[in-house]
Amino acid sequence: MRLLRTPEDRFSNLPDFDFPALYADVDSPRDGIVRVAYTEAGPPDGPVVLLLHGEPSWSFLYRKMLPVLAGAGLRAIAPDLVGFGRSDKPADLSDHTYARHVEWMRSFAFDALDLRRITLVGQDWGGLIGLRLVAEHPERFERVVAANTGLPTGDVDMPKVWHAFREVVQTAPVLDIARLVQSGCRTELSEEVRAAYDAPFPNEMYKAGPRAMPGLVPTRPDDPASEANRAAWRTLSTMDIPFLCAFSDGDPITGGMAPILRREMAGATGLDHPTVAGAGHFLQEDAGEELGRIVADFVTG
Repeated sequence: MRLLRTPEDRFSNLPDFDFPALYADVDSPRDGIVRVAYTEAGPPDGPVVLLLHGEPSWSFLYRKMLPVLAGAGLRAIAPDLVGFGRSDKPADLSDHTYARHVEWMRSFAFDALDLRRITLVGQDWGGLIGLRLVAEHPERFERVVAANTGLPTGDVDMPKVWHAFREVVQTAPVLDIARLVQSGCRTELSEEVRAAYDAPFPNEMYKAGPRAMPGLVPTRPDDPASEANRAAWRTLSTMDIPFLCAFSDGDPITGGMAPILRREMAGATGLDHPTVAGAGHFLQEDAGEELGRIVADFVTG
């Protein structure tokens, strides 16, 4: 597998993101060693909160939440998915599969960092990957926060707006990462913030991850990931660990999943599920401090 690594100078002068860059190597017999980057804040012995981002962002997305969680005494860990952020970037589209991304994050969280008693916070692909980890390794998790995400099986079609998004990502001659993030926000991003979202991708060669991810979402019942996701649904729907839905009120892509998760997840019963007002798909960007307080209260309360 041909790996690219973004030059470190691309990440200089990031606004409000002066957390040190940390790295862990994950290894598999098939893929070899892949470097996963992550950011950490809070006491090392605090309750673990694993913050998983999605498409096409990176851990920079969590910069508003990290201080809130750390201030509540939590150990907040935000990795960059493989192909994103400071993590290694497999250069070919075919290198990216749903199963590989689940395995890379499993190896990072369990083999490299040996995280236990985890609260998962998953948004966008962070939920598609993270919920699989919860279902397949329930002994490692204590809570789940699903924030603008889901776990598609291909048995129900995705919204039209998502199909339009996939078409743009797969066909655009030049993929404008910052513009994609801005399109999922209610707030206007500054030029410095837009540059930070572009930073991991010096040119089109580095963008196989963002290009590939929409095509990995199961959209038909016989998708390669469909059965594994169905199995995850069966497990998650009977697990009794607390399952909080913290969706925004302005996400046309995943908004329809909130009532389904609240109804189907056993651990969601009896919880007060908040709705983050005035936020779009990337609610960490639009209302990061508020989402941070929601997560902190959920864990410490």
